[in-house]
Amino acid sequence: MKAERVRRLQAEELEKTKANAEAIRAECKTFYEFVKRAWHVLEPTTAFVDNWHIRWICTLLEAVTAGKITRLLINIPPGMMKSLLIGVLWPAWEWGPGGKPGLRYFTASYKEEWATRDSRKMRDLVASPWYQALWGDKITLIRTGEADFENSMHGGRMAVPMASMTVGRGDRVIIDDPHSVDTAESDTDRAKTARTFREAVTSRVNDAMASVIVVVMQRLHSNDLSGVIIALGGYVHFMCPMEFELARRCSIPEIGFVDPRTEEGELLFPARFPKAAVERDKATLGSYAAAGQYQQRPVPREGGLFKRGNFAIVGAAPAKGIRVRRWDLAASERTPGTDPDWTVGLKMVKSGGAYYIEHVIRFRGSAKLVANTIRNTAETDGKDVYVRLPQDPGQAGKSQKLSFIQMLAGWKVRIRPETGSKVDRAEPLSVQAEGENVYLVKGPWNETFLEELELFPGAPHDDQVDGASGAFNDILEIEGMTAPIMAPIIVTAPRPDMGS
Repeated sequence: MKAERVRRLQAEELEKTKANAEAIRAECKTFYEFVKRAWHVLEPTTAFVDNWHIRWICTLLEAVTAGKITRLLINIPPGMMKSLLIGVLWPAWEWGPGGKPGLRYFTASYKEEWATRDSRKMRDLVASPWYQALWGDKITLIRTGEADFENSMHGGRMAVPMASMTVGRGDRVIIDDPHSVDTAESDTDRAKTARTFREAVTSRVNDAMASVIVVVMQRLHSNDLSGVIIALGGYVHFMCPMEFELARRCSIPEIGFVDPRTEEGELLFPARFPKAAVERDKATLGSYAAAGQYQQRPVPREGGLFKRGNFAIVGAAPAKGIRVRRWDLAASERTPGTDPDWTVGLKMVKSGGAYYIEHVIRFRGSAKLVANTIRNTAETDGKDVYVRLPQDPGQAGKSQKLSFIQMLAGWKVRIRPETGSKVDRAEPLSVQAEGENVYLVKGPWNETFLEELELFPGAPHDDQVDGASGAFNDILEIEGMTAPIMAPIIVTAPRPDMGS
């Protein structure tokens, strides 16, 4: 029944189109009107729901077509028609009403399936009776693959996964969602995507001056591809969060755009995403994911996994308890123009049901300075403090492990490789912090430590977080626990007195 209804609706629309072809062609000279007219071909049983962001994206893409913009970054939440507008309707409009049937598109997404999906939709739109009734005298498809097709004017489209962007070329390079939600937290995967973009994408254009690169995505991490592009500069940036933030209001002088919202928290697309739905989905996503995917700010204002207010500062840790000094190593010295990682030595104490971060050492230096500092700190801590270090993979890590064991003879030392992602390793400590079971001993290191925790996992550096999560998990192991604590321990005793 549904298929028959679709055929009937499309047949009726086609007859109207043929009867009013000249007027429709005239209206479709603007991309926005084309979007409204072509919608029924892509979504025959779903009504088109308009919104101001759609009109402005259409205006922005018209400026690209006119040659006013050649590098464009768009960050908007999911569900805002970004893929249909940019990856399907815009290329079809440029070929037909835009009068540029010879353009070639090279498109990519993190997964081949999604890149092919939008390519297929564009192909089907161009091949549809409605489109052909209006612009079939100018272009027809002569090769009709899903991921690779060509028209009669030698325009074409090739769709590939992000990792394969070294195999094609185009007048328009469109990258839609270069990261998956599942892998965006991986430093390795983000680095691969950034390298592909920096080393391959810029050479995939046909004309270095006139060809266009468009990247459209939701934010997933501060160092995702949008973060890389923003740091590099040179791109017009259209950014609209789900809930308006006056301090981050987007404006684009090239087209006269200013986010029209005026009230904090005002929704982007209330007709499709009303307040109740947004609040429901934010609760499901969690604060960190919602800050990135909804607000295009991959670090929440109030923190991600860790919130500053959950850490009470005390004057001293209890004398009795399990003490661990956990090291996170980085044998790097800072040179002009660089921002290398830090070596961190964090001491944690467990006493009763509470955890105390007693002391943090944080410095940059040579491998020799790192080794000397570890030895000197162990001497100061005493041999009752467990010493834990990560082992780098490979033969060099094995040699380093042997060297540390020999250097720390007499201490309770253990060295082994890290497993799991940084976020996975930090979550058990985050749960305890949320249960207000984690304390900081007052010291000059408190502020930088809290700043890093607030930004994690979107911070430029996470060495102190690695040290804290590592120490916490080491204590669990030392206690003989076989699984991390996944719910807060309820501390029945009153919280310690605050330090002055």
